[in-house]
Amino acid sequence: MSDQTWYRDLARPIDHAARTAAEARNQQLTKPAGSLGRLESIAIDFAGWQGTDRPTIPKPVIRVFAGDHGVCRRNVSAYPQEVTAQMVANFLAGGAAISVLAEQTGADLGVVNMGMVQPQSGPPIYAGLVSDGKGSTGARYTDLQLMPGTDDFVDGPAMPPMVCQAAMAAGRDQVSAVADDGPSIFIGGEMGIGNTTAASALCSLLLDLPPSDTVGPGTGVTGEALAAKRKIVQEALEHHRDDVLDAVDALARLGGLEIAGLVGAYIACAQQGIPVLVDGFITSAAAIAATTINPSVSLWLCFSHRSAEPAHVTVLRHLNADPLVDFGMRLGEGSGAALVIPLMQSAVALHSGMATFGEAGVSEQ
Repeated sequence: MSDQTWYRDLARPIDHAARTAAEARNQQLTKPAGSLGRLESIAIDFAGWQGTDRPTIPKPVIRVFAGDHGVCRRNVSAYPQEVTAQMVANFLAGGAAISVLAEQTGADLGVVNMGMVQPQSGPPIYAGLVSDGKGSTGARYTDLQLMPGTDDFVDGPAMPPMVCQAAMAAGRDQVSAVADDGPSIFIGGEMGIGNTTAASALCSLLLDLPPSDTVGPGTGVTGEALAAKRKIVQEALEHHRDDVLDAVDALARLGGLEIAGLVGAYIACAQQGIPVLVDGFITSAAAIAATTINPSVSLWLCFSHRSAEPAHVTVLRHLNADPLVDFGMRLGEGSGAALVIPLMQSAVALHSGMATFGEAGVSEQ
């Protein structure tokens, strides 16, 4: 297959022998069968992903993809567009939720500028924050600036097809850059004022759902403003629906640069055998796109939490996903997924570290 269609290459197969061995080990651990609930299935999933009956999660990797959205000129967000670049600076300074959670879990945090309206180098925003490609907290920073934010997708494509392909490839490259280090799990985060609108439009198109099912408050849009946001998405669907060629074309027409980066990263993770911990609504929209483009990716996705964004329940249902927790979160950034890392580490630690009945000299009956 050519490099231009790399995203259609099949995902790495799950190691079913390792899963079977992990299931057998789980039955011999010093506990009543099933007493650890979903912690048991998490450990068995990781066994199949890692090819061992005693998996570990030592090296989480988090990449936050940032990009601006042309549809913001239609006032779809409660926040101004410059917040995207301001929050990127906050990530690098260590002041954002994902920064705190990455430090707490020892994750490798990186921020990728896919394309923002505000210039991305030099003072004032990044002065003192980036040195040798890293922020003051050690977060990695990649400044791609594929275009200065997407175009307004209501009356034209969000981005040219080649830019969409480049954004997907950028997500792939973020994964490839860390693959040799043996990351145990990958979290994709996102930052982009207006990206709930793009995610909603993309889900409506790919899942054939009306905007009433996919468009929610996002950063806090309610009342007449929410009705207007749904009308904007409906207009975009009417403009594009009849001309869409495939899921990649849908992504170029209605997605965002950061969403396309997530799609490419998810596909690359599955191809390289790295499990993905999906965050909230926007990253789940990327998962919808990734699995529509390449269905084999679905075997490498796990879902961290149920977002308070109303449409997330609908999207999760289409993904056949049962998220691990529901804390009423809707922040994005990858924060909900990062919060679940210690839980998953506990699951594999219990599975790999507990004694079997035979080892402990405990009677099974």
